[in-house]
Amino acid sequence: MTTGRRSAVAILLHATEREPVAAELLQAGLDPVPVTGARDLAVLLAERSDIVAAILDLDFDHDEAAAAWSLLHAGRKDIPALLVVNPASFDGLDLTGPGHEEDEYVTRPFSAESIRWRIEAMHGRFEAVHGDARPVAGGRAEGSWARRGELVAIFSPKGGVGKTMIATNLAAMLVARGRRVLLVDADTTTGHLPISLGMDGAPTVADAWIDELQGGTPRPFAEIASDHPSGLRVLPLSAGPVHSDLLQPERVAEGIAGARRTADFVIADMHPEYSPLNRAVFDHADRILVPLTPDLPAIRAVIWLREVAEELGVRDRLAIIVNRAGTGVAVADIERAVGMSCYAQIRSAGLVIVKATNEGRTLLEVAPKQGITQDFSALVDRILGVDTAPKGAFRMFGRQAAVRA
Repeated sequence: MTTGRRSAVAILLHATEREPVAAELLQAGLDPVPVTGARDLAVLLAERSDIVAAILDLDFDHDEAAAAWSLLHAGRKDIPALLVVNPASFDGLDLTGPGHEEDEYVTRPFSAESIRWRIEAMHGRFEAVHGDARPVAGGRAEGSWARRGELVAIFSPKGGVGKTMIATNLAAMLVARGRRVLLVDADTTTGHLPISLGMDGAPTVADAWIDELQGGTPRPFAEIASDHPSGLRVLPLSAGPVHSDLLQPERVAEGIAGARRTADFVIADMHPEYSPLNRAVFDHADRILVPLTPDLPAIRAVIWLREVAEELGVRDRLAIIVNRAGTGVAVADIERAVGMSCYAQIRSAGLVIVKATNEGRTLLEVAPKQGITQDFSALVDRILGVDTAPKGAFRMFGRQAAVRA
């Protein structure tokens, strides 16, 4: 029986960077443990068997970083590292040793949030490989010994802002990046996600629970879901409002959260209301992406959402996405009005979206080179913490890392 102890991440960073990164990792349910060098790391590795990753500053001290890196791979250990470096310092690096396929690199400047996303993804892959050898991160998933993907809710209190379009194409782009994704239609009132993907009649959670009431075997959400040709797994909660009374909010939220054990990401398309079901899902969500169109009604709705989110205790998980950017109020004005920075922008492309919906396909399938599709690629870059616009590459530990000048 697990004690609920958080999985640990060793951090070798300067204090100014370490503190915000540690705060983000704590929110993710991980235990950030600062180390000052290879000696500290050796002690930590001897004391704890639940180290799932390490963040190493290659500019802190080259020799110490190299020694610390070697410790992660010594004695049959297999602990991935996120290596932080300044672009200008690549030429002076002389770090050798056996490579490791799960190591990743990030160049300054970076945000603490992007480090959190990178570490969470690495942790998920670690758990996928090691199975029950170590407990998953704490927080909302404490007590589980399975891997834990990310639960991302797509929500706006206003309809017509592109929730389903963003949920679908974000999920498809994540699949294209090699992630396993479960896309949940959690809008039990007006949801039409399966129809937009050409999957009308897909099995629903309500169907499975009706079967269960009639003596059938309970089934996890991942097993109820259907496959889309894009590689997505798609799960509607119900085919309409008729059977929505069967969907007990807490049980649904726990089912969605439980699906993270078999997926890297669970994307939930939510109904625009503050219902008990939505609030239950919010409690489990790692991130709540809020689509917003550049018009006053949508802006006012997000201002109100910000206040409600404070009461619900999820304000820190909100991130706004300006959909149809450039067609109305300027993004800078939107940011000032709602008091939040824009997380991503999606340009307007009405005819392309109509074509994709009519064909039951995603933008990546219909228009891979269109600007709107590239906007979704940039959104996924941010979610995964990927450095963009590389202008050079240098080899470290036998592998290449992208560098920004």
